[in-house]
Amino acid sequence: MLKIICSLILIFSSLTVFCQKMTMNQMKSEIEKSPNSPLYVKDILKKKFKLDTVFVTRVTHFSNLADSLAYTGKIKQVYGPFKQANGSRFLVQVLAKLPNTFYRISQIYIDTSVFRYRVADSLGKSILTRLNNKEDNFGHLAQTYSMGGEGITKGDLGWVAKGTLLPVIEKELLKRKKNEVFSVWSSHGLHIIKLTENPKQDDGVALMMRIFL
Repeated sequence: MLKIICSLILIFSSLTVFCQKMTMNQMKSEIEKSPNSPLYVKDILKKKFKLDTVFVTRVTHFSNLADSLAYTGKIKQVYGPFKQANGSRFLVQVLAKLPNTFYRISQIYIDTSVFRYRVADSLGKSILTRLNNKEDNFGHLAQTYSMGGEGITKGDLGWVAKGTLLPVIEKELLKRKKNEVFSVWSSHGLHIIKLTENPKQDDGVALMMRIFL
């Protein structure tokens, strides 16, 4: 029994020395190879970590690093190091992913804090009439009238995750087919929406580990 204990102490000591001499690439490689990377980080590397559940909101225009890695990152792979605002560094490992539904939509938004309801309603009806009569296209009208910043992308919002859109818009999308255009009112104003692609399943939620160096 004493020999076994001594052997374990020797192995643990050797691992500790090895971890202290690791290069960054070696550390990332060892974390990726570990069957239980949080335990490896805690007990072997003696590093603090935090588990984050990150919801992907869009798959084309990422709002931050976490959103980008949650979608583009490969499971088990370690990324970084990255710098925090305070100058400290951290690594990120993607532990798991779950799917979500994404909608590809375009929008023309008329803000009722700028226009009165009657003006917004009249303008919205005029836009819909021009679209239905094929007098103009959605992209050009978005550039001309949209007040939500979509003019830059000709109204295109990209693939947007279920749960991030306004509930009144999501409810209406369930009834619509590809290329259909419809309007809905919200507390913010009038939204003229085009379903530019059929909904799809994609990586929507990621469990990630931040490892503080």
